[in-house]
Amino acid sequence: MGAGEVLVHEGATTGRVDVIVAGRVKASAVGDDGREIVLAVRGPGDITGELSAIDGLPHSATTTALEPVEVLTIGADTFVGFLRDHPDVTLDLLRTVVGRLRDADRKRVEFGSADTVGRVAHRLAELAAKHGVAAADGSVAIDLPLSQTELAGWVGASREAVTRALRVLRDRGVIETGRRSIRIIHPERLDGFGRT
Repeated sequence: MGAGEVLVHEGATTGRVDVIVAGRVKASAVGDDGREIVLAVRGPGDITGELSAIDGLPHSATTTALEPVEVLTIGADTFVGFLRDHPDVTLDLLRTVVGRLRDADRKRVEFGSADTVGRVAHRLAELAAKHGVAAADGSVAIDLPLSQTELAGWVGASREAVTRALRVLRDRGVIETGRRSIRIIHPERLDGFGRT
């Protein structure tokens, strides 16, 4: 599947679970104002659609390829049957879901306690940890083709506000930016930015 292709649409009932074998996808939803809100980026070994398979409800997010991806598709009934027969796997899945819930809670707190610069800094730190390529000089290149609009949807701000936040981080010598590329020069300085 190529970059930009949609694997699953929010609100659809597909009856399947996708395991990402190669490449990365973004999970997003549409807000009340019609803007895309990026919820997460998933990569090799991650699973999508598991909640819908378990509860039978429509998918709560759209999954879109950020780059060429390869997925293993499993029917929902097969997936649920496998979980019934393998309690250790079920427990592992529960740990994954709990981790995502904790992450969502942390982000909600962040929205109330950090300004746009802080939220952008937090997302960049997260991206660097999960999708960064470290260089010998200590800098980290974020190896993920996210646009400023997608980053804005992820931090709950307008594209203009994210552009200003990136400028603040650039002016302070923390990052360098290019077209769909960000290099974090001083990753250790991202923490603590923009607290309200």
